[in-house]
Amino acid sequence: MNTGLRIAAFTAALAATFGTAYAVGGGVGEIAPGPSSAAHQEHTDASPAERGGGHGQGHGQGHEQGHEGAEPARPGGLQISERGYTLDLKTPRLTAGESADLRFAIVQDTTGRPVTAYDREHEKELHLIVASRDLTTFRHLHPTRAADGTWSTPVELPEAGGYRVFADFTPKGGEGLTLGADLGVSGAYEPAEPPAPATTASVGGYEVELGGALTPGEDGELTLTVSRHGRPVRDLQPYLGAYGHLVALRSGDLAYLHVHPNGEPGDGSTKPGPTISFTAMAPSPGTYRLFLDFKHQGRVHTAAFTVHVPR
Repeated sequence: MNTGLRIAAFTAALAATFGTAYAVGGGVGEIAPGPSSAAHQEHTDASPAERGGGHGQGHGQGHEQGHEGAEPARPGGLQISERGYTLDLKTPRLTAGESADLRFAIVQDTTGRPVTAYDREHEKELHLIVASRDLTTFRHLHPTRAADGTWSTPVELPEAGGYRVFADFTPKGGEGLTLGADLGVSGAYEPAEPPAPATTASVGGYEVELGGALTPGEDGELTLTVSRHGRPVRDLQPYLGAYGHLVALRSGDLAYLHVHPNGEPGDGSTKPGPTISFTAMAPSPGTYRLFLDFKHQGRVHTAAFTVHVPR
């Protein structure tokens, strides 16, 4: 797993922001420099109070490592079709508060047939992210693929509004790719704002502290330190081949940033907590929402932060 991952952004403008309320944790402002998870059934710790709150070496579109002076990779994730593949979202609308199967397929444009062969990335053939446009709801899901190439996963979204679905995958023998499609959720709609900035987030009896800095156009280290009841957690468990997974979405256009930590379990130097380190680059100034998945005592928890990246 690379330790110097640079995140590329998705820069297309999207439709208006809609409300929902299910994110976990708090928010983060301008971060002061600091030291050096079928469906996702393990996400079981979100209490009603926390529901404003559910990977991975960067790869492919929107995840490529850059080089100084090199032209940035073309953005992805906000496009439904790219590089000869299309995300066919067979369930374009759900009802708020009701569990239903979300079904989709990745179609190869040249044949018109669903893809049935994938390279595994971080223990899965495909990672699915569902996020509300106001960035208060987040789901990191791992759907099941049928023999005909159709993927499905149960999902329940708490509030009405607009959502974005991101499919992160690598076709067999190909390059990694992220495709995106809009998802509508019907019901009574109330706009919501992301939580205010803060440097700590609480989830399921754990506290996560965020350190480091995001700087536009420059690599920087983010550290996330996990504690419980005031004590550092030093026995985090591997989850999808890592001690933590971080996804970031930019407010406004939902630019998709997706990386894994520096180091991995069993490499001889990476400790199982309490600190998880990521190398990241913000593509631009703005407000971002960070979602950290980590596993402890057999359960996956998601801590969320709001980050403002200044000019």
